[in-house]
Amino acid sequence: MPVSEDDAEDPRRGERIAKWLARAGVASRRDAEKMIAEGRVTLGGKVVESPATFITPGDHVAVDGKPVAAAERTRLFRYHKPDGLVTTHRDPQGRPTVFEKLPPGLPRLVSVGRLDLTSEGLLLLTNDGALARKLELPSNAWLRRYRVRVHGRVDERALANLERGVTIEGVQYGPIEAGLDARQGTNSWLTVSIKEGKNREIRRVMAHLGLEVTRLIRTAYGPFQLGILPRGAVEEVNAKVLRDQLGLDAPKRLRETALAPLPEAPPEGPRRTPRARNAIMGTRRPVRGRDGPRGRE
Repeated sequence: MPVSEDDAEDPRRGERIAKWLARAGVASRRDAEKMIAEGRVTLGGKVVESPATFITPGDHVAVDGKPVAAAERTRLFRYHKPDGLVTTHRDPQGRPTVFEKLPPGLPRLVSVGRLDLTSEGLLLLTNDGALARKLELPSNAWLRRYRVRVHGRVDERALANLERGVTIEGVQYGPIEAGLDARQGTNSWLTVSIKEGKNREIRRVMAHLGLEVTRLIRTAYGPFQLGILPRGAVEEVNAKVLRDQLGLDAPKRLRETALAPLPEAPPEGPRRTPRARNAIMGTRRPVRGRDGPRGRE
């Protein structure tokens, strides 16, 4: 990835505060810049006026009056999001959020992209806002794969035509891979893969085909797979995977952070559940019948 002028910092001057806050897991760099503009960030007791302010070791930074610790080493987690949760730290409507329901003992985390209230499945979480932003970039061209239950008559030819892209109400959607897995009466299960991840993309495209989405489960985000991770469970991606897939060094997975509720039945659908050792990364032996940036579905 090319280094932008903004990222090409002089080590002698330190690190830009917005980037520093993102690495500390406070927020994405964009949200950190917004916090600075709102006067919520202080450096050495003085309000920071510019996101171009530089941080050096030993500086004292606070957000909303609360001290921010220096960033720990980058960590990445897989989370099996249940439906009924919004992917935000605070919801104006008072709905339960992903971050309220996470097990205790985890660092402050931000999500890589989002899943809608009624969507479920794999959500990546990290303590490094800069990493989250990087993983959301469309330039990664990572496939996001979903199991989708729909109600209505499925036209397999119309599904195949989605590979050429489609324009709906003036919004252009890129190529979509969609195939029929099983049909029972007026209900069907599909496998759908997208790269762009525009807001509610799958639901809108299916509605365009006359199909109502009744369940949507994300099973993979790039090389990271949901596997048999129980609903509501969190599992840290180990150091070797971070090195191999993202070129990052990270601490070994800690037992106390691989917190999970009791396992429950796997997501409804006709496919077999993959074996546990194949569930984390697509770089291992492929899972039979199942493949694996800022999008939400």
